[in-house]
Amino acid sequence: MAPGQSWSKTWTFYEGDWHEGNLPIMGVRDHATWLCSSVFDGARTFEGVSPDLDLHCERVNASAQTMHLNPVLSTGTWLELVRDGIKRFDKEAALYIRPMYWAEHGGALLIAPDPQSTKWCLSVYEAPMRKPDGFSITLSPYRKPSLECMPVNAKAGCLYPNNARALIETQARGFGNCVVLDLFGNVAELATANIFIGKDGVVFTPAPNGTFLNGITRQRVIKLLREAGVSVVETTLSYRDIQNADEIFSSGNYSKVMPVNRIEERSLQPGPLYRKARELYWDYAHA
Repeated sequence: MAPGQSWSKTWTFYEGDWHEGNLPIMGVRDHATWLCSSVFDGARTFEGVSPDLDLHCERVNASAQTMHLNPVLSTGTWLELVRDGIKRFDKEAALYIRPMYWAEHGGALLIAPDPQSTKWCLSVYEAPMRKPDGFSITLSPYRKPSLECMPVNAKAGCLYPNNARALIETQARGFGNCVVLDLFGNVAELATANIFIGKDGVVFTPAPNGTFLNGITRQRVIKLLREAGVSVVETTLSYRDIQNADEIFSSGNYSKVMPVNRIEERSLQPGPLYRKARELYWDYAHA
């Protein structure tokens, strides 16, 4: 199954029970449907392990609070439900785990969500891991918002249409992904993941500045590299820095650690720093 092209085996916990398939749980008048008061998180289970699952469950609760929703489940309850959901699949299945909160009703003047109407669900579905074949990148004409104009400190559904238009524009030009700058012209991230570059044996990555999520996989990769003696510098990067890198790779919840094989018309090979990062992450995930 190619990601995003068809439904895969899915189980969703909603209103006290597990349901099989693509469960319709939002109505046309739900606040989240038309005014985007939804948050989610994403974790992976592959080969029977789910690295940093507790951190993903903690973050969905934090995102709910940021969006003025009521996160009614504890991290422990999320974890118990995930363990129960995983049992419904083959042990070898690669799964994506997606806890969600959203508002059913609006509050004052309809625009703000009513926190007392918060709903939640947990969706677990088959999502085969992508092969680390690499992908091409270019610069997007679109930019990341700042905290003054969007809730970039939450994993909120309302942020993703901007990513989507960046990808659509980029893919129309023949590239697989794109570098997105912040409002000041500095590199923020890729449209789908955090970005790293290697230069002269050192790993560089944009310092969190309030325009993109400091990804859980990103944080883990940085920690593992540093513990292994690799120098990792979080700093301000320009697009020229990306163009001149010896190697480029990404980190994210869905595909984990992936190489970039082309920037503009310049071909790249998966480098030693990428290979080290992927090896360290896989060892950590399966420990």
